[in-house]
Amino acid sequence: METTTKTAKEIYFDLKAKPNRARFGFGNKAVLVNIDPQKAYTATDEFITAYETDPKQVQYINKLSEQFRKLGWPVVWTHVAYMESAEDAGVWGTRTDNENSLQNIKFNSRRSEFDDRLDIDQVKDVIYLKKMPSAFFETQLQSLLVWHQVDTVILTGGSTSGCIRATSVDSLSRGYRTIVPEEAVADKHESYHYANLTDLSLKYADVLNIDEIFTWLEARLVNK
Repeated sequence: METTTKTAKEIYFDLKAKPNRARFGFGNKAVLVNIDPQKAYTATDEFITAYETDPKQVQYINKLSEQFRKLGWPVVWTHVAYMESAEDAGVWGTRTDNENSLQNIKFNSRRSEFDDRLDIDQVKDVIYLKKMPSAFFETQLQSLLVWHQVDTVILTGGSTSGCIRATSVDSLSRGYRTIVPEEAVADKHESYHYANLTDLSLKYADVLNIDEIFTWLEARLVNK
């Protein structure tokens, strides 16, 4: 096993400066999956479970969503919420049980609500309730992607080390080109965040700067 005294952030930026594999690249048509941008994870002034990596994250998510709609490509939002009994959290909800525990994000609670800053089109966009880390697990996401004949999955939201990573692994496993915009994902601590951006880059996804994704989408809009 290789050892180092570098931080996770330093390792990530070393890899970014000198990639050691080819990209998967963009395909022909993409889906945007915005993972759990809800108050439990975005309202940093209200909940200790919330986090912010890039202060413009919500703006980036909104702009991506707008571009996808203009292209007629699917925009998906996921969120988590559980029953009062928390039985639908399964074993995942057994490690702790306090007001900040995952399984205590209850239906119709503030923690379950999407961030107020998000521009969600309640008519055109797709909203899925999920119970586990991956946005694919026991949701209709796979069927939606087949219907839209997409070959590329772009992921935003959080957390990088949790639901973004899990969805990336499932996405690649299903044969999709998977793209993670660096500035549009977030985590509780920079160590988890950058360690997982590194691992995603090495194995499961293309981790790109947001401007590169905007440029690709704008080119598609011009040629639409």
